[in-house]
Amino acid sequence: MKKHTFFAAFCFLSTSAIAHSAVVDMTELNSRTPAGQITITSSEYGTIFTPNLSNLPSGLHGFHIHTNPSCDSATVNNKTILGGAAGGHYDPKKTGQHGFPWSNNNHLGDLPALYVDSYGMANQPVLAPRIELDDLKGRSIMIHTGGDNHSDHPEKLGGGGSRLVCGVIK
Repeated sequence: MKKHTFFAAFCFLSTSAIAHSAVVDMTELNSRTPAGQITITSSEYGTIFTPNLSNLPSGLHGFHIHTNPSCDSATVNNKTILGGAAGGHYDPKKTGQHGFPWSNNNHLGDLPALYVDSYGMANQPVLAPRIELDDLKGRSIMIHTGGDNHSDHPEKLGGGGSRLVCGVIK
């Protein structure tokens, strides 16, 4: 009898854990090669993004949730934009502003910058306190070539630059 109770409890906890996390396969946009994965987990403090990525340029990178569930390229003004089909930063309140992940009057998809070490590895988790796992389904995660100053000044969207790595959140 105890074995059945333990098994039932294990199944419940396993199902519960699965419901509160997601694993996203990330792809380098230029070469279309796998870059690793990001595990997204709910916590009482917000949503945790834990990367397991490799072969990236070292330094800080803009890291955002984008509106559409696509990493395909798009053409804008006769120019091909890698990952352009992902759309803009997720902004359900239509603030039209880029900012800190913990401030309220900006894109909900603004995440803390992603750190890549000198070996091209990213494995330091970041915490996004305002966004929930349910907000993420059917969206994409984007890593940009440059850093992010969490402002629209002096450059729009934090100055992150072009899109480097992308993954669709299912």
